[in-house]
Amino acid sequence: KLKEEGLFDPERKQSLPELPRRVAIVTSSTGAAFQDFVSILQRRHWRGEVLLFPSKVQGAEAPGEILEALHAAERYLGVDLLVVGRGGGSAEDLWAFNEENLVRAIAACPLPVISAVGHEIDFTLSDLVADVRAPTPSAAAELGVRDAAELRNRVITLGRRLVEGVD
Repeated sequence: KLKEEGLFDPERKQSLPELPRRVAIVTSSTGAAFQDFVSILQRRHWRGEVLLFPSKVQGAEAPGEILEALHAAERYLGVDLLVVGRGGGSAEDLWAFNEENLVRAIAACPLPVISAVGHEIDFTLSDLVADVRAPTPSAAAELGVRDAAELRNRVITLGRRLVEGVD
């Protein structure tokens, strides 16, 4: 049904921002996913702001809480990128990310969304409708935020080329 409606079509997906300044993440405040995400951002020397919108990520209440947190992140001014996810688990643990209301909200989100649910082998409907699927929350941080050292080296190289071009 969702596929027939075009929600999985690549043409409807947004590009990720080149240099996000404010990233929102919807996940559990007590799980490892958030800590792993922040750890990668720190290792990449990212100087932006990360905002946690906490929710349960498994169980009967999870789909509603994730949806509520997603909408709160959408309304927060200045958010450039939204990550929705959690660490691995059984199919039952990840099921919240297959709920139709949540999947439709991710598809309709005005912000670029990375879905980072589970581990490498896990797939949910949220992954299919998101703008980008990351195999893990750590990978979402790597996909969403560029390494500051890489950017610095690129600027230095471009500066040298500019000076050489003027001479």
